[in-house]
Amino acid sequence: MNCHKPFLAWRAMKLVLPRPPLVLAPVAGSRHFGHALMLMMCGITWLFAWWAAAKPTELWRWIDILSESLVVAMLSLWLMQLRASRPAGRVTTWLCLGLSGMLLGGWADLMDEFWKFPREFTLLLGMESSFHLIGMMGLTWGLHLWRQEQLALNALRCGRERAYREHDQIDRLTQLGDGAYLLDQLRWQQRRAEPATLVMLGWSDLAALSRQHGLAEADRLLQATGPLLLLQLRPGDLLCRYAADRFVALLPGADRAMPGDLLAAMSAHVHPCTDGQTRARLQARMAHTRLDDHLDAETQLLRLVEQLR
Repeated sequence: MNCHKPFLAWRAMKLVLPRPPLVLAPVAGSRHFGHALMLMMCGITWLFAWWAAAKPTELWRWIDILSESLVVAMLSLWLMQLRASRPAGRVTTWLCLGLSGMLLGGWADLMDEFWKFPREFTLLLGMESSFHLIGMMGLTWGLHLWRQEQLALNALRCGRERAYREHDQIDRLTQLGDGAYLLDQLRWQQRRAEPATLVMLGWSDLAALSRQHGLAEADRLLQATGPLLLLQLRPGDLLCRYAADRFVALLPGADRAMPGDLLAAMSAHVHPCTDGQTRARLQARMAHTRLDDHLDAETQLLRLVEQLR
């Protein structure tokens, strides 16, 4: 019986991490931004209640009330999702300020369905439009900064993704594309009908390292393997994790020496174990082939798996 099979089967399972707690990022350095926004909404309500005349219920337009309430609810949800999914910074601040301005404008628009300002209250009559305009300007500037941020992050993801991003297809351990992402990219490459080399690499004795030092040590080695191989790739190349200890590189227009260079980089790696005393040198293995445009991508991967055994 192959001693690698239990380990490989265990590693092939999708890694599920616990859901992190909901933490809202500070805006402009303040974690009380939400409270300040609610106070401003209360202030708008007070202005209407104090200075405006209440509309009779028979003049209420329920379709407008419903639609404007939904707008306020959606803007509030977007704002919370934004703060919950991004770290603090200029981009987060401007995006949140822009959405907040639009939220205050939407809230004033909703209050206008229940109260009516006299015509002499010129400044208060323009409150809704002013909040919307300021919010859209802030949001536009935030989107400009977000684009610059994305360009910087795209450069960091070079080699991990190629012209396509799908967060559900990212391997949680190595932060590389998983097998599903790899198959999508292979099929896209086949449709382009451009020559490419497919290289599969892995560790021969990773199971032995796991038995001797534990699964956490094997995970550390797999995490280190990704950046090690990415250093050898060119712009336009792609590296993915294909289950267990296998990594697959898609190399468009590569020369014959490049697969050997990847194998040499892995073979030269010496892994420092967490015990502070052991430095493991594992044996790397490789299989490669030219990507066939007329053969199913999954079939070609399975053939490489057989060669690598």
